[in-house]
Amino acid sequence: MDRTKDNLQQLGRKSDTPETYAPEVLETFENSHPERDYWVQLNCKEFTTLCPITGQPDFAELKILYIPDRRMVESKSLKLYLFSFRNHGDFHEDCVNTILDDLIKLMDPRYIEITGLFVPRGGISIHPYANYGRPGTMYEQMAARRLENHV
Repeated sequence: MDRTKDNLQQLGRKSDTPETYAPEVLETFENSHPERDYWVQLNCKEFTTLCPITGQPDFAELKILYIPDRRMVESKSLKLYLFSFRNHGDFHEDCVNTILDDLIKLMDPRYIEITGLFVPRGGISIHPYANYGRPGTMYEQMAARRLENHV
């Protein structure tokens, strides 16, 4: 096997990764099981964003957990969307809430929650949590209970 760099096909190609915050890259597909409740968990262990004050990078693991209704987020589009935060300056709490708002608008899930496990800076780690349950349903009550019991 030839291991020279001349044989690499993908490395160095221009990426379609967004340069700035890009909610428009998010896509959905139809849920094949809308008749039942079930959990979908998506973990992004390499989320990065910029501190809006210092411009320094912040790193986190994001955990997205949701109960879909008719539409589900497509994972590659989610990856590109999350990449779009790499040059975006926002506080940790704002990132989590922006992502939550964008996914609610995109999918209209029955329930969704997002936790950001940010790497400590200056000896302090920040773990923002935000959730949503569809108003007027048992999922709204579920969101209130989960928020109340969140540790």
